[in-house]
Order: sequence, then structure tokens, then C-alpha cells
Amino acid sequence: MPYDVFAALVLFVFVTAFTPGPNNIMVTASGVNFGFLRTVPHMAGITVGFVVLVVAAAAGLGAVFAAAPGLQTVLKIAGALYMLWLAWKVANSRPADNTDVDLGSPMTFWEALAFQWVNPKAVVMALTVIAIYVRPEHRLNDVLIVLAVEVLATVGTVVAWTGFGVALRGLLADPRHARTFNIVMALLLVVSIVPMLL
Repeated sequence: MPYDVFAALVLFVFVTAFTPGPNNIMVTASGVNFGFLRTVPHMAGITVGFVVLVVAAAAGLGAVFAAAPGLQTVLKIAGALYMLWLAWKVANSRPADNTDVDLGSPMTFWEALAFQWVNPKAVVMALTVIAIYVRPEHRLNDVLIVLAVEVLATVGTVVAWTGFGVALRGLLADPRHARTFNIVMALLLVVSIVPMLL
């Protein structure tokens, strides 16, 4: 991959990965509510799920959507419904404390992995990065470079956003503040659905 194309790829991937979206909103809320260690499976699921999505895009997922536009519509609707359920879950979660009462649980590895398939930002990013930065004559090499950059960006992103959530824990020790934060995060998740449906 030429240097200028690689530089553009890195810029695109890091900017799109670090901007707010469903994954970043959810790991921030999880960091606040459950801490860093309990959010690790969620972060790992996002990373592995996105890698699988990029590989699927490289294998022709965009062509499948072009041939069967109804499939993309079904995924959009399923994604919107799932994200509404997640928003409800975030809005109703409470920060973990040292009591024995379990007031919720963070997203699991498998839930986060599966979520990538209905996450509109992840699907668009995967299809776009393959369409723009993978040259047909160097397909395997370029796909491997894209995957390496995506893994670095995804890990960096989910760690940073989870860390941001953990840093907010002290500020949100008051249950009223934590409740307000969770409602705001849930509303942001709902707002992130709108562009997908347009």
C-alpha cells in the first residue's frame, strides 16, 4: 500500500473509530457502571466482532447487500430495535458498588461481537474501508493492512472510552448523577439510530 494511501487509511480509521457511536457510548456507560475489568469482555467482543465484519466486507458483503437490498433493510430494523433495547438497558443500569446486589451486568463478549452486525456505524465503516482502501491487484496485502490498522484503532478506542467512563465514576458516585448520566447516554444511543434510518 503506498504511503499516502496508508496515511489516509490511518486518518480515516482513527477518526471514525474515536468519534461517538453506539460502541463508544456503550463502553463509556459500562466503564461508569461496571468498571474497567468487567468491561473487558465487551471491549474484546467489539474488537473481534469488527474484525469479522471487515473480513466479511472484504469477502463481498457489499455485493450481497447490493444484490439483496431487503437484507440490509432487515438488518437496519433489527439493529434499530436492538439499539433501543440497549438504550433501555443503559438507562436503567446502576453503577456497581461493593454490595452483593447485582443491579445489572455489562455486555458479554458474544453480545458485543454479535452487535457489530447490527451496528450501523460499524457496518458502514467496514464496507467503506474495504471499498476505498483495498486495491484489487493487492487485495490480500491491503486487507491485512486494513485489519491491522482497524485492530489498533478499535482497541485504542474502546480502552480510551472505557477509561473515560471509569474516570467519571468518582464524579457520578451520587446515584442521582449516575442516573442522569445513564439517561443521557441512553438518549445518545437512541439519537445514533436516526442516521441509520434515513
